Amino acid sequence: MNTEQIAKRLVELCREGKYEQAQDELYAQDAVSVEMEGSPGGGAGNVKGLDAIREKGRKWQESIETIHGGSVGDPVVAGDWFSVAMGIDATYKGIGRMDMKEICVYQVRDGKIAHEQFFYNVG
Repeated sequence: MNTEQIAKRLVELCREGKYEQAQDELYAQDAVSVEMEGSPGGGAGNVKGLDAIREKGRKWQESIETIHGGSVGDPVVAGDWFSVAMGIDATYKGIGRMDMKEICVYQVRDGKIAHEQFFYNVG
């Protein structure tokens, strides 16, 4: 798949809430995931490797009590890169309700997502 096809497929799966399927289908084994510096509670941290990304996703899902809404925008593609605006309105265990908006940036290498980085307000 090329970058545009991967971007569209990621958006499709995220809109369906199929994050693990997206990782299994679209991510490189050595992919890197980067969070915002200073994210609450250390955030999910920066990790390398598909297994670590899956674990990061599981921990994030376990931290949620209730999802009140969410959004996944259309991708913007430039060469081997694409970005997607995403949002989630959720109540988190021990934190409370937050309506979070972020820009997610992805790099594609050899037909797989090799790098993801998230940009959002901290604090």
